Amino acid sequence: MRTTTVGDVTFLLPDLDPEDLDQVSDLSDGDLRDGLVDGVSWRGEQFAEQSIRGCRITGSDLGEVSWEAGALYGCEIVGTDLSGATLTGVSIERCSFIGSRFTGARLIDVRLKDVLFDSCRFDYATLNRVSVAGSVAFTNCTLSHGSWSSCRLSGVALRSCDLSDLELESCRLDGADVRGSRLHRLKTPLDNLHGVVLGQEQLPDLTRLAVDALSIVVRAAG
Repeated sequence: MRTTTVGDVTFLLPDLDPEDLDQVSDLSDGDLRDGLVDGVSWRGEQFAEQSIRGCRITGSDLGEVSWEAGALYGCEIVGTDLSGATLTGVSIERCSFIGSRFTGARLIDVRLKDVLFDSCRFDYATLNRVSVAGSVAFTNCTLSHGSWSSCRLSGVALRSCDLSDLELESCRLDGADVRGSRLHRLKTPLDNLHGVVLGQEQLPDLTRLAVDALSIVVRAAG
């Protein structure tokens, strides 16, 4: 495992050597451990209470998979397509997702701990009751046009992300670091932003959010 820091958030991530992993191409009914999954297509497959541990998944198609009540631990997922995937009750710990796509994905009752999403796409994705139990960071991610509801994301880092047209409802983001992220057209009640960390250059965007939320009418002096 290796230690990585994003802003003020420090967490543990896997440090896998492909030479120590066994090549995997077929999806088995049992748990998957210490595997190298490169360029495979498991599109539309169903996982039930399966565990994937210590694996490196690269350039693969996991679009529209359905995964319920399983675990992803100590894995690296690089350049992989999870568009339209549904993850329900899955625990994700000590994992990194690099340049992967979650467009239109649905994450329900997912628990995150020591997880990095870097340069990933979550546009049009739905997060419902997603919670963080440790350090979690989204960096340089596209989160636009998504819908997040009843999520508990205290202390999460959302650095240099596109949050335009992201809808937040009943979410807890206290202590979340959103510096460098685009807040333009973020759709949220102001109480969802209680306790977040902003950069000074983001204050105009916050002002616009407040004006819209409070239905304030701004007119020129006459």
